[in-house]
Amino acid sequence: MADGELFTIGFTRKTAEEFFTLLRQAGVRRVLDIRLNNVSQLAGFTKQDDLAFFLREIAGMEYRHMAELAPTQALIDLARKRQEWDRFEAGYRRLIRTRKVEDVVSRQLLDGACLLCSEEQPEHCHRRVLADYLVEHFEGLQVRHLV
Repeated sequence: MADGELFTIGFTRKTAEEFFTLLRQAGVRRVLDIRLNNVSQLAGFTKQDDLAFFLREIAGMEYRHMAELAPTQALIDLARKRQEWDRFEAGYRRLIRTRKVEDVVSRQLLDGACLLCSEEQPEHCHRRVLADYLVEHFEGLQVRHLV
């Protein structure tokens, strides 16, 4: 892992073994859960309390739920309609800019951290939009998507 490296990962279509192996092999130190809803049965092994336990016990990693980095439910509903992706992305960028997320997180927190959400691929996922935004605000920060 290089200094200033921020990772992203989605849990969909990954087994627990694949998920934790990707995190460990990358050298992730902490997982920042940026999902709005992280207690649903659909989250499987990534439900908030279970994931915090697994990360600590299996991988020696820290877990933080950071709802202030999550999109609103209205934006999530918009993102589910693939033809509305551009509107979602613009709305989410506006939201994180308004929330001044660069003041919510520190460079120290981001170094070696992994942004977690559910989408399998980062292209149409808010974790990629957030990572791009953070790169603009923290000099030298580099992003690696774990897929």
